Amino acid sequence: MSTTDIAPAWLRHVATELPLQLPTNVRDDWTARLHDLLDEVPYTGGLFAVHVWHAETVLPLLAEAAQDGEAAVFAAPGDLHRAAARGRTSDQETWRTALTPMLLHLYDAAYDRAGAYTEAHTGARDYALANGFSAAEADGYGHEYAQLSSDANARACADAHALALGPALARAYATDGCEAYADTFPAAQLRAVVRALTEHRDPAPAARLAEGLISALATARP
Repeated sequence: MSTTDIAPAWLRHVATELPLQLPTNVRDDWTARLHDLLDEVPYTGGLFAVHVWHAETVLPLLAEAAQDGEAAVFAAPGDLHRAAARGRTSDQETWRTALTPMLLHLYDAAYDRAGAYTEAHTGARDYALANGFSAAEADGYGHEYAQLSSDANARACADAHALALGPALARAYATDGCEAYADTFPAAQLRAVVRALTEHRDPAPAARLAEGLISALATARP
């Protein structure tokens, strides 16, 4: 049995999801490198690699993609991850307070506004046409409705994820709980990060995230 198969659940989840996000021409090579690394020295470092990965790769990429003034939400989580990687883990409330603004930003940035806007515009326009609006009036109504609904839905999506994930992540980080972290659906969080970076036109977000994970795991080796 490969040591990859007996790695912590959170790592298996992320290691399964990341290749799906990678370009096909690098997917197999990255997967082989990951397996070689874990076969050489099985990973038993708790959430150490998670903290290093977030502090050195995930959060810096998100901050780089943020609009002016918005990158500040990544500072406090980054500080806590760096401290945790050095063995100084904070309590749950400190983590939750730092994570909530970051999660609100992340899931707002990851929301598929373009797709939601198009769907809402089409539905509202067709409704207006069916109720006697002219084509121009219906199109204008569709755009107005789409703008209002897509912004509101993006905020609701971000609020819901922050409300659900904030306490769960805080508990996992404060207790160095691998199972608790796996229960926060890290693969889904990874998809949100890739989506947010792609929305801000990062040309290869998954590749950069994948290399960062390899580096974090290598750092965790004794």
